[in-house]
Amino acid sequence: MDTNEFRRKFPGEVSCRIYLESSIWPSGRICPHCHCQKSWALSGRSVRSGLYECANCHLQFTVTTGTPLHATKLPLQTWLLAMYFMVNSSKGVSSVFLAKYLGVSQKTAWKVGHAVRALMQSHTDSSGQLDEIVELDEKYLGGKPRFKPGVTHPRGKGPKKTCIHVAVNRTGQVRAAQVSGDSYAELPPKVSKVVQPDARIMTDQLSAYRAIGKDFSQHSSVNHGAREYARGDVHVNTAESFNALLERAKFGVFHFLSRRHIKRYVSEITFRWNNREPYERRTRAGLVKIIMKAKPVLLNPGRPS
Repeated sequence: MDTNEFRRKFPGEVSCRIYLESSIWPSGRICPHCHCQKSWALSGRSVRSGLYECANCHLQFTVTTGTPLHATKLPLQTWLLAMYFMVNSSKGVSSVFLAKYLGVSQKTAWKVGHAVRALMQSHTDSSGQLDEIVELDEKYLGGKPRFKPGVTHPRGKGPKKTCIHVAVNRTGQVRAAQVSGDSYAELPPKVSKVVQPDARIMTDQLSAYRAIGKDFSQHSSVNHGAREYARGDVHVNTAESFNALLERAKFGVFHFLSRRHIKRYVSEITFRWNNREPYERRTRAGLVKIIMKAKPVLLNPGRPS
C-alpha cells in the first residue's frame, strides 16, 4: 500500500492500537508477565487508553509491554510508519531520512530504527533450516579500509571489517550470521544450525567448505580463481546477490556499520529478502530467471527483542 492508504488505515492512535492488539493477541489478550488469558480493561480519567490488568498476577500491561516498543513515549502511528518505511525500502533508510519522514529528531529515529531491526531479528532467528539446494558464501562488511602509502590489505578483508556468513536457498530464504572468520573452526556449527543434512550445498573453493561438504548429501563448488562462476546449475550467484545487497546498503545508505550493531543491520536486510515471493520468468534466450517480488508485510511487535 502507498502512504495515503497507510494513513487511511491508521488515522490515529485507536486504530493503531486495535491493529496491534489483533495482531499480537489474535485469540484474546495474554498477560506478558504470567501469560494468563484473563484480564480486564482499566478506565478512568487518569488511565491511558489500552491499559489492562491481569486477573492472576494483578500487574498492568499494554499491547507494547515486553516488546521493543515497551514504555515508548512516541505515538503508535509513528512506530507503524517507521515499520512501513523500513519494510518497504529496497536497501534501508538512514536515521537522518527516517527522522524527516517521522517528524522526530535524528537520535530518536536512530533508536526507533534499531528497535524495528530487533523485531526483524527476532522474526529471522525463529525461522527454520534450509533444504534442497543451498548456497554458502561469506562477506566481509563494515569497516573502512585505511589507505596508506606502501600498505596493502587482503582482498575483501579490510581493517575492522566483520565477516558475515550467508546460507541461501534458491527458493528465496536466506540465513546470515556474524562470525569471527571463515576458518573451519568457525563455520561448521553455523552451517549445521541453518542447513538440513540432506541438502545439496554449493560453494566456492574455500578450503573450509571442502570439509563441511562431507556432512551433507552432496557438495558442488565453482572455482572463482579460475574465472569459473557457473557450471550447469552449480553456482553461488544467489548468495552473491544477497551479498551485493549488503554492500549496497552499507555503501549507499548507512556508509559505516559498526561491529556492535552490524548484526541488526544484517537482520534487516535478511528480513526483507525472506519476505519476497519468487516467481520464474523466461528470457528470449530460454533462460529461467528467478524474480523476487515484495510481499505485503507489516512487522508484528509481539515477539520479544
